[in-house]
Amino acid sequence: MQLTYLTLTQAIEVHRKTVEVSGGGAMGHLDLGVLEGVLEHIQHDDYYPLFEDKLTHLFFSACKFHCFQDGNKRIAITLCAQLLLLNGYLYCVSPFIRDMENVSYHVAAGRIDKDLLRELIAATLNDELDDESLKLRLLDAISQQE
Repeated sequence: MQLTYLTLTQAIEVHRKTVEVSGGGAMGHLDLGVLEGVLEHIQHDDYYPLFEDKLTHLFFSACKFHCFQDGNKRIAITLCAQLLLLNGYLYCVSPFIRDMENVSYHVAAGRIDKDLLRELIAATLNDELDDESLKLRLLDAISQQE
């Protein structure tokens, strides 16, 4: 299946709309070159062969690399939601947004690593978030003290 990817211009617009609609914040950029690299890098199937791999890298990078002055956790969610919409994953956009809201906080705080994030994203895409083993690993991760 041929995937549709976000451009940097689209990502900047998603950020603007996200900040505007979700309660405000600074609109400035800190390092758009990093975001541009991430958006290009996820297009390489050798590194990210599956769609959930691409989503995971985009989410993790947007959340952790602070490409924008404000809204990095929100932009991680909305960029991935936009990528889901562009590629026909309409059935899971709402659950993805809902479930990733709390996840984004814990990714930013360093409690959820990239491997667990990938499992959570794959479970969301496959409607398998009720898996008890995954729930226990998530609970263990977010219960960690800083």
